[in-house]
Amino acid sequence: MAENAPFLPGLSPVGGKPVHVAFDGGRLTSDAGVLLLAEIERQLGIAERLARCLTDPRAPERVRHTLAEMIRFRVLLIAAGYPDANDCDSLRVDPAFKMSVGRLPESEEDLCSQPTMCRLENLPGTVALKRMMAAMIALFCDSFPEVPRRIVLDIDDSCDPVHGGQQLALFHAYYDERCFLPIHVYEATTGKPVAVILRPGKTPDGAEVARVLRHVVGAIRRRWPRVDILVRGDSHYGRPEAMSWCERNRVAYLFGLASNKVLLARVAGLTEAAALERVEGEAAKVRCFGEFPYAAKSWDVERRVIARVEASDKGADSRFVVTNLAGTPRWLYEVAYCARGQAENLVKAHKVHLASDRTSCSKATANQFRLVLHTAAYWLLHTLRGLAPKASFWRDAQLDTIRLALIKVAARVTELTTRIKVALPSSYPNRDSLILLAARAARPP
Repeated sequence: MAENAPFLPGLSPVGGKPVHVAFDGGRLTSDAGVLLLAEIERQLGIAERLARCLTDPRAPERVRHTLAEMIRFRVLLIAAGYPDANDCDSLRVDPAFKMSVGRLPESEEDLCSQPTMCRLENLPGTVALKRMMAAMIALFCDSFPEVPRRIVLDIDDSCDPVHGGQQLALFHAYYDERCFLPIHVYEATTGKPVAVILRPGKTPDGAEVARVLRHVVGAIRRRWPRVDILVRGDSHYGRPEAMSWCERNRVAYLFGLASNKVLLARVAGLTEAAALERVEGEAAKVRCFGEFPYAAKSWDVERRVIARVEASDKGADSRFVVTNLAGTPRWLYEVAYCARGQAENLVKAHKVHLASDRTSCSKATANQFRLVLHTAAYWLLHTLRGLAPKASFWRDAQLDTIRLALIKVAARVTELTTRIKVALPSSYPNRDSLILLAARAARPP
């Protein structure tokens, strides 16, 4: 291409002058905000935590990229919107990512390539992954400045479609496709991730739900023996094995319960009362609440069931939850149970904003490792959002909004003899916010 030839032909002249575009700007980055995420990562120590779970099979004298460096690079890439290992090849020379990993932007070696990152993804076995899951729960516990009196764990699963011969992929009739059905666990009051577990594309049975609760709650209780725990989930998790385990282990639960003829018969009177009240009051919608003891054939004891009956112009609709909590039926359903709907937004952020459905490896262990890495990236953006003042716009912003506004920042990076200069745009609209968050990331409140 000639020196003065435009790289993008067809651009309109501006002020009578032709516009020439070329990739010759030198040491520029479009992701200067990863330097902020890198500060947060150092505070949390995620890369080091995960690296300690692995055994490095490489000869020490031939190691060019440590496990912690590679994990840090991969997590930062995901947080910045580059979910594929292929992105390593183009961004391994990016000055912001090099600095974030701890390397000088010009004079030190570039970061690892895609083949090296692929070997890392396939390195962990089942033992290492168990250690990583424990490390992520430890990170969750360490994120609290003091032991909480009570935590609420929302558990849910999500369809992760697959399109190859991946291990654990099964056809799910409800979703009408081959998929994984990973389980997500979040702490409801803070939105912090606790565990994300890869599993086959089938609805979990009671024994599996109980096993997940045993591992997750057990790990938390080893750190906080006296903390009160409430577990919430939809009807997938209202299994007798899960409820029995909670009852034996001092765990409160609030699970959805699938409707059946017996349950509907128990609320027949409540349904008639709601319909009558609607007609007499000329209301668009009437809700009534009740409770009763109930034991399905598969249950060994009766349990408290809360019923919500709604009468509207569309007819009657009945919903049921089972719980060992005290409280009025209305409060238990409308306040305590319905609040678990926020977990769906957290799962969406994990899947959509952080692309955690990129589980395309053939090995199940590699895909589980990917979920751990994407969860680590979630931690970075979630922590960054939490550094904003409580009344700030950023405190309630979506993770992709945080990324677009605060991470995707252009900068020119110059490595001088005694310092590194990062020149940000003079017209950057979120200047004040970036300054504040950078100060708080360096010295968390």
